[in-house]
Amino acid sequence: MAANPDQCTSPLPGEWMKGKMVGSGSYGSVHLAMNKATGALFVVKSAQSRDGAEALENEVKILESTNSPHVVKCMGRENGEGKCTNVFMEYMAGGSLSDVMQIFGGALEEEVVRLYTREILHGLKYLHESGIVHCDLKCSNVLLGSSGNVKLADFGFAKRLKASKADGVSVQHSFQCIGGTPLWMAPEVLRNEGLDFASDIWSLGCTVIEMVTGRPPWGNEIWNPVAAVLKIACGNEKPQFPQKLSDEGLDFLARCLERDPKRRWSAKELLNHPFVSGNSMQFSRNGAAYSPASTLDIGLYEEGSDCSDQGFESCDRDEFPSSPSRNPFSRRQQISENHLESSGNWITVR
Repeated sequence: MAANPDQCTSPLPGEWMKGKMVGSGSYGSVHLAMNKATGALFVVKSAQSRDGAEALENEVKILESTNSPHVVKCMGRENGEGKCTNVFMEYMAGGSLSDVMQIFGGALEEEVVRLYTREILHGLKYLHESGIVHCDLKCSNVLLGSSGNVKLADFGFAKRLKASKADGVSVQHSFQCIGGTPLWMAPEVLRNEGLDFASDIWSLGCTVIEMVTGRPPWGNEIWNPVAAVLKIACGNEKPQFPQKLSDEGLDFLARCLERDPKRRWSAKELLNHPFVSGNSMQFSRNGAAYSPASTLDIGLYEEGSDCSDQGFESCDRDEFPSSPSRNPFSRRQQISENHLESSGNWITVR
């Protein structure tokens, strides 16, 4: 896929200046910057460590091949002193969805969550059709423009899946380890069973919970990170569904948070779900028309109580477009605990 021409307009050395830091992560720091020749604002991501430089290099390679209004644009890069690498990105005035949530009371109203979720799905649909798995979807990696446009960002852990000529299986021909943030990661990824587009869908469900509640998924488990990771990877439970979410929203989460990745809906299918499409429908149970009679009818999780693996049973998939094939692959996962997740005591694993 040809790169977007706008992504190649990198500021020349010496013609830009770095401003206030606006973010940080496992790779390094993010600063607001200005092109002195044009006065235009952008952001620069800088890394001092070897791991950070590798993550930025991976991000640049992924973004140089993308061209979507739902994915943040990369304008170029510049090698600094020593091992430092600067990557220039477009400026999104609203910041991340995590920033927006803090500004507006810590959580978002469902009407807004529906809008943002639809935009995120458009981005995921584009990435998955391009063979890319984001691997670290969460509110802090989704950016908002001043007009309400949403773009996916932070592709340091992203992977491009390639088709094997031998058996047609989608695999990653690389010895790079899988990374992400544990509370948002799919069970099969934490179990080292493989990575596929369905992994992003699980993370999407966790991100919706984050937007609705203002807290990370599995929020009741953050006091014990090891126990939480084991619970996600080896248990039969799902994150706690928000009580205040509508029936449509609860059904949407049930489609995303299927522990069996083969049963999760694809981004294309989810774009037709009434939670984001605005088209009303009766939920289907065992092929028959079904409308939940109450929140108790869908296995809603009470706050502070043990989670369960209950939820809506699968709808008749014939009503929706078919999903792409999912063939996860196995890979050893290495965890580095030298960086804390900014929103809490959660690490980003590499």
